[in-house]
Amino acid sequence: MKASSPARSRSNLSTGLGLLFIHLVALLAFVPAFFSWNAVVAAAILGYVTGGIGVTLGYHRMLTHRSLQMPKLLEYAITFLGVLALQGGPIAWVATHRRHHARSDKEGDPHGMDRGFWWAHVGWLYLPNPARPTIAEQRRLAPDLSADPFYRFLDKTATLWQIALAALLFAIGGWSLVVWGIFARLVATYHITWFVNSASHLTGYRTFRTGDLSTNNWWVALLAWGEGWHNNHHAFPFSARHGLRWFELDLTWFTIRVLKLVGIVRNVKLPTPAMLSRLRVSDSTDPIGENERGAQGQNASPIQDALSSATRSFVNSVTHEPASITHALSR
Repeated sequence: MKASSPARSRSNLSTGLGLLFIHLVALLAFVPAFFSWNAVVAAAILGYVTGGIGVTLGYHRMLTHRSLQMPKLLEYAITFLGVLALQGGPIAWVATHRRHHARSDKEGDPHGMDRGFWWAHVGWLYLPNPARPTIAEQRRLAPDLSADPFYRFLDKTATLWQIALAALLFAIGGWSLVVWGIFARLVATYHITWFVNSASHLTGYRTFRTGDLSTNNWWVALLAWGEGWHNNHHAFPFSARHGLRWFELDLTWFTIRVLKLVGIVRNVKLPTPAMLSRLRVSDSTDPIGENERGAQGQNASPIQDALSSATRSFVNSVTHEPASITHALSR
């Protein structure tokens, strides 16, 4: 592993103080003077739109893993919703997540469970963390996004959009809407995302062999719009569907299915039966029903548990990461 830079060896005090401030202000939601049902509804809607659509569908499945494609303007719009979740700009988020898949739960994972629950949950954000990608590394890990001026603009202005949203909410409904629509909403969506990194690498069951600590965690899946089926995801990062058994509810996959049905999204990627069988811990169950097998074979390239040599060479040349980074992009 490369020697860490002095900046990454120090704690990220500004991030830690920012997170502390957001959590403290969110406590005002328990003060009756700041409560209103309109504010609660607004927070719930914003939480789903920014976290469920913006981060889960946009940042994660669409941008990081390229599990589906949609018109560029819609891609930009959904990515902008992800910016409003205040989890960083798209380039930084995607680069960090791709590195996580490349080195999952080992040295070099930005939020690996190998360093404990608190580290994986939130500590990695504000404690010294040499595995967090530098700006230069972000460009190598996410060259597809770094080449796009719009995504570079969003990375530079991410915090400003949150301030603008707060001003808009204040103009509409005063401080009640700000407390709930900004601070309470951010705390909720933060921990939902963080539980995917922590709880879904700690408790649950494993359907597939992945070589890391990822698990399928039902309650995280319910909270995180399907992201809790994390062992499935680590086995097949390219898959647009994370809940692979009939009982594994995946609300984001349902959204993708609807968008595909109306012709908005295309090239939806899914694992083939051969891929599922190869990595399954036990062949006693069939994660994906017989009625879906034909469609999957058309949407995933044959035996796609490894990239083509041409793609592998391209990714390695632009990222300079170990070959395992290709697993995060298109395995």
